[in-house]
Amino acid sequence: MAEVRERLEHAAKTDVAVMIRGETGTGKELVARAVHHSSPRSDKPFVKVHCATLPTEVLESELFGFERGARMGAIQHKPGKFEFANQGTLFLDEIGGMSSSLQSKLVVALQARGFSRLGGTQHLPFDVRVIAATSHDLEQALADGRFREDLYSLLNIVCITVPPLRDRRDDLPMLVEHLLRTYSVQYNRRCAGVSAEMMRLFMDYNWPGNVRELERFINRLVVSGSESTILSEITQQMEMASHRISAPQPAHPVPPATSLARAASPPRTSPAAAVEAGNYSLKDISRTAAREAERELILKMLQQTHWNRKETAEILGISYKALLYKIKENGLDKTV
Repeated sequence: MAEVRERLEHAAKTDVAVMIRGETGTGKELVARAVHHSSPRSDKPFVKVHCATLPTEVLESELFGFERGARMGAIQHKPGKFEFANQGTLFLDEIGGMSSSLQSKLVVALQARGFSRLGGTQHLPFDVRVIAATSHDLEQALADGRFREDLYSLLNIVCITVPPLRDRRDDLPMLVEHLLRTYSVQYNRRCAGVSAEMMRLFMDYNWPGNVRELERFINRLVVSGSESTILSEITQQMEMASHRISAPQPAHPVPPATSLARAASPPRTSPAAAVEAGNYSLKDISRTAAREAERELILKMLQQTHWNRKETAEILGISYKALLYKIKENGLDKTV
């Protein structure tokens, strides 16, 4: 989070486009607002558009507006979000969910620094700082042709990655205290805090919903004044997650590792081979066994998810960045 803050502060001093990446619920919009409020545009509008929830036609009219008679029901002209955000910041949330056709129109608008409303011919210039956010794997979307490279280049000038809550568990006590204070004031209710049992459970939990999920739990705690249902829900989810990971039969058939995959992997020494070679260090042998087990598990999960790295990282309970590092470290990036 210190790195996030540093990048945020550097980005705020400039006027370039920013791409904020991270899982759902990590607080990407909060980072976007922090960039805006720390920038010279802080006294101008901050306008948000969620790109994944609206149909293409509706999203296009939301962004660019329309003229009277441009479509059925257009009895008068309507300004778009680019006009509302003029001299301020336009936040394009979940940009990875935007259709290809609208991506093309957005590229044209960003390059020309102007647009025409739907049904209009007048060129309307704009002065807008664009911040985009996504929980999608944009590199995979680029490879699949679902996201335009020119749009990616325009929006990804500065990239800020917000880590999932499970990768920053040390922040939990501070976040819990902050949320307790916030909701206690909001609902005018006193809350003594969380028990040691609940905090231990929080520290062990994988937080698939990230900070947003933590907010929901603390909100319920302040309102109800009881931990019992929350403890029960978290325990149940942890048991279900454990069962999914340890299930003997995967959801997809796992093909055997190919000889090419083994040949591409860097040479490794098994624990038995290490002993035969005269290495009797228990620490070294334990380390070797752990590395082999880690590699086998990562390869198995990658095959099970058909090499969907984002899904694999979620199953293994590690960050996407950590998985990429482990894939490279174990020579699996050369696997076919």
